[in-house]
Amino acid sequence: MLGEDERSRARRAFLRALMAFPAAVVIDSVQGASAQPKVRPTPACGAAAGITPSQTEGPYFKPSSPLRTSLLDPGIGGTKIVIEGSVMSTECRPLARVLIDIWQADARGDYDNVGYRLRGHQFTDDGGHYRVETIVPGAYPGRTRHFHVKLQAPGRPVLTTQLYFPGEPGNQRDAIFHPDLLMRLHDGETGKVGQFDFVLDLSAAARRS
Repeated sequence: MLGEDERSRARRAFLRALMAFPAAVVIDSVQGASAQPKVRPTPACGAAAGITPSQTEGPYFKPSSPLRTSLLDPGIGGTKIVIEGSVMSTECRPLARVLIDIWQADARGDYDNVGYRLRGHQFTDDGGHYRVETIVPGAYPGRTRHFHVKLQAPGRPVLTTQLYFPGEPGNQRDAIFHPDLLMRLHDGETGKVGQFDFVLDLSAAARRS
């Protein structure tokens, strides 16, 4: 049997171990949490930096383009690409029935100024989504590869802008290029896929009316 002194020492050792256990758990938890990668917060749609910037219309816009979601006319050459995304307000609300008019150069960098080749418009669906099939435009002197886009929410002013390709050598040489208008680009089953979400400042339009 244990003597009184031995029982006292055993109780003190047990209490010291019991008190140390929660501290070890807390320390391990803190160290484990600090080792986890930090997750970037979702940017607020209302931030001014999130509003899609406007850009010049350029000399090649033509009104009354055909209503269509594919600009792939018969016999057209070039690398196929699908451009898709959403249109939303600064409150992150998807915007339905937004007019999206797109025009571009062909694979050689030429625009059709007689007809409506590689020109067309559509409207976002109830979820604010759009999707257009076309080809990768060619670059031409003074400009990097780009698409021209006009957007107009019902009863609101028109936003005119452009979309660009990441990694293009001509981006930094193009005086009009804007990094906030770069598409997210990846390979699809039949060609390239470019993704871009437009953010329209409807409150500014309301203040002007």
